[in-house]
Amino acid sequence: MSHVGVGPRAVMRSVAFLTAGVLAVPALAGCTSEDPSGKPLAEQDVAAAARARVADGGTLRWAVDSVPDTLNAFQSDADATTTRVAQAVLPSMYRMDETGSPVRDPDYLESAEVVDTEPKQVVVYKLNQQAVWSDGREIGAADFAAQWRALSGKDSAYWTARNAGYDRIEKIERGANDLEVKVTFSRPYADWKALFTPLYPKDVTGTPDAFNDGARRTLKVTAGPFAVNKVDTKGDQVVLTGNPRWWGEPAKLDRIVLRAVPRDERVSELVAGKLDLAEIDPETADEVSLAAGPRDPATGTPLMGPGGTPAPGPQGRSAAEALRSWALAHGSDEEAAEEEALAREERREAEAKARSRQQALSGFEVRKSLEPAYTQLALNGSDGPLADERVRRAVARALDRGKLAEAVLKPLGLPTEPVGSHLALSGQPAYADGSGALGEQNAKEARALLADAGWVPGGPVKKKDGEEAAGAEKDKDDKDEKDGEKSEGDDDGTYIVGEDGKNDDGKNEDGKNEDGKNEDGKNDDGEGGGKDDGDDAKDGADQESGEKHSSGKNTAQGGAPGAYAPKGTAAPAGSAAAPLAKDGKALTLRFVLPSGPGSQTLRTVADRITDMLAEIGIGTEITKVPDESYFKDHVAAGEYDLALYSWPASAFPATDARPIYAKPVPAADGSLNVAQNYTRVGTDQVDQLFDRAMTTLDQKEARDLLRKADSRIWAAAGSVPLYQRPQLVAARENLANAGAFGFETPVYEDMGYLKKGAQGSRPSAPSSVPPSS
Repeated sequence: MSHVGVGPRAVMRSVAFLTAGVLAVPALAGCTSEDPSGKPLAEQDVAAAARARVADGGTLRWAVDSVPDTLNAFQSDADATTTRVAQAVLPSMYRMDETGSPVRDPDYLESAEVVDTEPKQVVVYKLNQQAVWSDGREIGAADFAAQWRALSGKDSAYWTARNAGYDRIEKIERGANDLEVKVTFSRPYADWKALFTPLYPKDVTGTPDAFNDGARRTLKVTAGPFAVNKVDTKGDQVVLTGNPRWWGEPAKLDRIVLRAVPRDERVSELVAGKLDLAEIDPETADEVSLAAGPRDPATGTPLMGPGGTPAPGPQGRSAAEALRSWALAHGSDEEAAEEEALAREERREAEAKARSRQQALSGFEVRKSLEPAYTQLALNGSDGPLADERVRRAVARALDRGKLAEAVLKPLGLPTEPVGSHLALSGQPAYADGSGALGEQNAKEARALLADAGWVPGGPVKKKDGEEAAGAEKDKDDKDEKDGEKSEGDDDGTYIVGEDGKNDDGKNEDGKNEDGKNEDGKNDDGEGGGKDDGDDAKDGADQESGEKHSSGKNTAQGGAPGAYAPKGTAAPAGSAAAPLAKDGKALTLRFVLPSGPGSQTLRTVADRITDMLAEIGIGTEITKVPDESYFKDHVAAGEYDLALYSWPASAFPATDARPIYAKPVPAADGSLNVAQNYTRVGTDQVDQLFDRAMTTLDQKEARDLLRKADSRIWAAAGSVPLYQRPQLVAARENLANAGAFGFETPVYEDMGYLKKGAQGSRPSAPSSVPPSS
């Protein structure tokens, strides 16, 4: 999970609606003849090279977010680095391919198939006869059985984070020989391929003590191309070395060092030559791309800036500025000349540092793809205005998801199609765009939903501490007097968007009458012109200054302060509507965001969302909190109305997505058990569809059931998928088979540095293979 890490598809535009309390779900895209799963929107970018072109030896220094607290992937404090280590050192029966689908890993598994369904489902695994643990013991049924007992949930002495699938196993036994493992299920389980990946040796899973503590800082027995050499908490690194008992293609690298480096320090570590591979932010990607571009042969400076723009001249100054500087430095005014001479010296020193930095980065390139994860807007439906489904649907209908995706992905040169499913990403078998169950973006219909829920523009709003009520009936002179104080009064450190202005004639601030029409009688759907122009103007303002639209000032008309159009003039499309109120309370939603340096993208998206919500009269109170408390103390605790965070894609959505969307149930102590459903929105129908998808062994039927579940999730509007997360990686130019992996599981044994002369047409990185010290 992060809060922030790929073709055509059929799109349904029908609308789900409530009739006598029953949800009517539209026909599914999956019922059309065209495959709605489409293709991955972006391919992986790893500088793929045949093993024959890759040199033997060397060390890969790879930046990670943390040194893991545990190497046991089935414990609650496992993290992304835990997964990375497990992929390199432990068996996986199945790995992910380029479409995010599970494929058999032949290094461990010769075959696996369902051999019986009646009276019980039985799966027989035939293991690779060469597969052995690093202590020489064969991988076999004893390891499968020990892992099942540890993860079945029947023994509470095992501290496990999950047992999905393992709780459906009835027994595990040896098959026809030592290389066969026979697994019998007590209940049918469609996602059986999700099991035993990774597979730990029975030394780890055989007893509670070994499971709980034996694999936290070391893995003595492994079975991958690499083994764990050490977990160095003081040095903030995990060192992997080649496994001498590995039977597959030998690892090209001698070592992989996973170094914990904060995101905002990675560019400095790249410049210092202490990293070879690092996921980076967009700003660092621009700097690396600039350094790797064409250079002036005389000065070594880049010829082009970011985005193909001409690079600045010497010392970053124009020719006119340089000429003026020379004139000052050589002029008759001695004092001015001395000051300019000192300034020129400072600029020369800064330029030398910049050249050195760019030279250090010139051996890297940016590899980019889309991460197998998506960012969503979560709407907390447990209480407050968002407990009303009509309000949640109005929020969702106000969002232009395409523009939000463009804001994040277009500057990076990545596909900008918004995500259309909660349960899969484009290219995965279960994917279909189910957003038609909610309806496309439509501000007029969003306002109608809010009106139906009792939220009306210009209604009286009760003020705190005895302040006078504000509303449509409030005296105009009094209102004008308050306008200048609004941004300063009641300042508690948070900014409230969308509560900054009502018209005096009873009309909404977008110039609409009570019937939703503009003054010229035209609807809000763009008929009659003006909609596109308004949107473009709004976008331009966002690009000019990322926070101008969130300043609380209405700059939609672009006029000077104090200059106003005649009373009754329709506001341009894209301007804020009059704030809404109900029962004396304004419709203001708490929007909680992380404040760390790596969360700028989320804050940019949040700014766009607040603007979109302001257009239908919804205010937002933005609160920025420390990264370390964002998820635990706010999202998971339910202390928010709106939040942005991401979910990883899964090849097994029936299993992995169910706890995210399951209907919360009361716990024995009276609290609400939400599992991973942090929006607190769920229905019995969605739970039933997941259960059916989890038990059918017919893959087509399972996909159809999952797509129906997704349609209902869309209609409930507990969360709104926005965009697939970008994956930007800085990599040494001569590093092969590593980078932005997309859906596909990395092939660790193939990573390495290209042999001399094998680099290709791009400027070569340092020719020597990094030392293995």
